[in-house]
Formats: sequence, structure tokens, C-alpha cells
Amino acid sequence: MSSKPYKLLIVDDEPDILEFIEYNLYKEGYDVRKAVNGKEALKLIEEEKPHLILLDVMMPDMDGFEVCRKVRSNSKYDDILIAFLTAKREDLAQISGLDAGADDYISKPIKPKLLMSRIAALVRRLPNEADTLIDFGEIVINKEEFTVISNGKELVLARKEFELLLLLASKPGKVFTREEIYKKIWGSDLIVGVRTIDVHIRKVREKIGSKYITTIKGIGYKFDI
Repeated sequence: MSSKPYKLLIVDDEPDILEFIEYNLYKEGYDVRKAVNGKEALKLIEEEKPHLILLDVMMPDMDGFEVCRKVRSNSKYDDILIAFLTAKREDLAQISGLDAGADDYISKPIKPKLLMSRIAALVRRLPNEADTLIDFGEIVINKEEFTVISNGKELVLARKEFELLLLLASKPGKVFTREEIYKKIWGSDLIVGVRTIDVHIRKVREKIGSKYITTIKGIGYKFDI
């Protein structure tokens, strides 16, 4: 495992199962978060952006399939892995889970060695540590730690400011349309004010300098190096 632990979110409405899985994951050095229902899980996903979600299927109010579909509908979570945990073994349940966007399917009762093996196989799909940094010399963006270093000094950016900068900097020279930025940063189902992007761009420019982000009139923005 990398020296920087992967962040895992366990979602299950059974406290005993949460505790059991958490204990085994901690022993392997993973950074663990827990949620007891779908609503709490979605909140933690927004705040923490885990690398991998272990998601129970049968939960009250919002089942695992619905949580998975909500995560997969938001493109900023495209790199999050999802594995379902369920006592249901029918082929139909597995097909439904995979159709909802799951990467794997782990049946209960959970066997620790098998669970750790499946998780290890999943996290091998994640980018390596070098891929967490975008280094332009004067500016270094750390995707994992949500930090920006400019000329050796750490800048303080709000969450949406950081996500906007990261999006533009991920593909220098590419023009991102306003519609594309709205969808990737705020989500296609969220209505925000027409000036929202402009305000956030202005704040980012104030912090990193105006030379990096170019306005393409009538279209959108791009990051220049």
C-alpha cells in the first residue's frame, strides 16, 4: 500500500458490521469513514471524497442502488470506486448493482481475508501517488490534500474555488465552456446564479495571479502556463 493511506467510506445500517469492517480496514492501514444511511453517506462523499465506498444494498429510506446512482450521476465523482456489500446473492441483484455503476460486489457474511483481497485489487486501479500532484513550478496543486502552493507559500482556497482551479489546470490550454464548468463543479441538477462562475474565477485569480486563467469571451475559460 502507498505510504499515504487510501480513504475508504463504509455505509451500512448495522453497527456490528460497521465496527467489524472498520477494525479490519484500520489494521491494513486504510483511512476509514463511516455512515449509517444513504443521506449521511452522500454528505460525507461531498465533504471527504473517498477513494472507495463499501456500500450496503439493503438500507431503509435510500438503498445502496440509489446512493450509487446519485454518485455516478455526478461527474466530479467519476474516479471514486464503489463496491456493494449485500447478503443478497441472486444474479438479478448483482446485475442491478453493476448496472447502477458499481465496480465490485461483495457478499455477506464478510470474510476478512477475502474482503481485504478484493479491496486491494480495487485500489490498484487508482492513480499512483505521483498522479496526485499537478506541478507547474510556480504553482503546485495537490489533488489529495486539496492544497495549492504558489512560490512556496500555501494558498487558502474555498472548496469550489479549489475544484474550479483543479478542473482548469487538469488540462492546460483546453477551453472549458461555461456549461461544462457548471456541470462538473456544481452538478447538472443544481441551479446557480449566472454570475457564479465569474465570481469564483475572480477569487481564484486574486489568489494565484491573473496570468494563469484566460477568459475566452462568449465561451468559457482556460488555464495557461
